[in-house]
Amino acid sequence: MIARRILLLTPLAPLPALAQSAATEVVERFHAALLGVMRDAQRLGVRGRFDRLGPVMSQAFDLAAMTRIAVGPPWTGFSPADQAALTEAFTRWSIATYAARFDGFSGESFATTGTQTQPNGDTLVRTTLNRTGGQEPVLLSYLLRGNPPRIVDIYLTGTISELASRRAEFTTLIREGGAERVTRELQARTARLLGG
Repeated sequence: MIARRILLLTPLAPLPALAQSAATEVVERFHAALLGVMRDAQRLGVRGRFDRLGPVMSQAFDLAAMTRIAVGPPWTGFSPADQAALTEAFTRWSIATYAARFDGFSGESFATTGTQTQPNGDTLVRTTLNRTGGQEPVLLSYLLRGNPPRIVDIYLTGTISELASRRAEFTTLIREGGAERVTRELQARTARLLGG
């Protein structure tokens, strides 16, 4: 009986390694696409970068989950229509932010430096953005969740949660005017980033 029990449990052992491998693949595919956009940045312009990054980010990131996490507890009090509008605004703003930020190429590269399975089953993929001209590398860690894994948070310099920063901002906006206030603010930011 013990031998049978061991036999049944054995196939489960490699799953964390498989999850780490799948998570790393998601991040590296995203980085490859981002470098492609950076190389074509001037030709594409900000709107072209936005259009190219849209499908890539929608595949790599769980933007609906990221919206819920950024909003926090008030999310459950929003109507389905407000949730949908806010998710759409957050998605467009996230893509526009990358389109505006990665606006050129000067020989940068990304490197994956490690992965770690979290106690809850999430995977943390640690990477660096290597810059030229003697600049220090930027540490970027991606938190991935689900099957297939998708990015649900990014830690800048390895420790600063992007979504924790957003939650602090959104809390103030929600107090000012609920979901509609956050949606309007994100739409305005997106318009500014895209130049109109």
